[in-house]
Amino acid sequence: MSTRDDDLLHRASKLQRRIVFPDSSDERTVRAVQELQHLGVAIPILVTHDTPISEPHLVEYLLERRAGKGLTRSEAEHLAVQPLFRAAWMVHTGEADAGVAGSVSTTADVLRAGIWTIGMDSSVSVVSSFFLMVLPSGAVLTYADCGVVPDPTADQLADIAQSSAVSHHILTGAEPRVAFLSFSTKGSAQHPHAQKVRDAFRIFSEKYPNIVADGELQADAALVPAVAARKAPSSALAGNSNVLVFPTLDAGNIAYKLTERLAGAAAYGPVVQGLQKPFVDVSRGCTWHDMVLTAAIAALLSNSAAPGVTPSVP
Repeated sequence: MSTRDDDLLHRASKLQRRIVFPDSSDERTVRAVQELQHLGVAIPILVTHDTPISEPHLVEYLLERRAGKGLTRSEAEHLAVQPLFRAAWMVHTGEADAGVAGSVSTTADVLRAGIWTIGMDSSVSVVSSFFLMVLPSGAVLTYADCGVVPDPTADQLADIAQSSAVSHHILTGAEPRVAFLSFSTKGSAQHPHAQKVRDAFRIFSEKYPNIVADGELQADAALVPAVAARKAPSSALAGNSNVLVFPTLDAGNIAYKLTERLAGAAAYGPVVQGLQKPFVDVSRGCTWHDMVLTAAIAALLSNSAAPGVTPSVP
């Protein structure tokens, strides 16, 4: 394991969070649960169709939230016996602190269970995702959104940035420095796409004035001090960003894969954010080791209500 892996596992082990795993038929999930128990990282719970929950309460809860959008009682009863929804219900009711799913479930199904059962964080308007990118130099960057929202609005970009800033702070302990990325730097190009990013930065800076941020910036102006000095000399980031907010899912997804494959970075994620409690999706191509690390990340994110985790300028 890398130093970063060891750090995540060590910090998570101090919390002893209860993590539910609904994909219990998958051998990788079973191996991850065994490893988590062996290492003492968390208290893993395999969820099956038979895991005891208050099934009638889950049915009524789903109907209360979704009947107005067409969910029938028969459909709610069907969902209530699914391990994915049973696991999300356990997180919602406090029987578990976080969930890890996706090794046999689609991202859409994991998100649906999370949004319908756990619910969205009231401080944001959108559920999104991020990757924690660890470069060979040891530098750690957060990339968002790389897995959920194809073409976010300016308001959604601002909320994605806020969620990502909080996630970055929780997982790294570093003060978030948020860059809203574009093909334009500070008005160097006039286009609706660039204007959306400028609007997102304006909305973000009005809502979260204590988080260091700037936009719109080209990637080099966000990451290279010498370039920032030329292109954006008044930028509060001064080329030292650690949270990169991409204008579209295309850009974010391409960027993380290029960084992983060409720069040799380790990519942790995509990690779902924007729910009231962590219910994290993993790739269906994941390894058991990926699931162990994801569980550690979910455990740390479940600690977001603890004092001192909301990012602010000291």
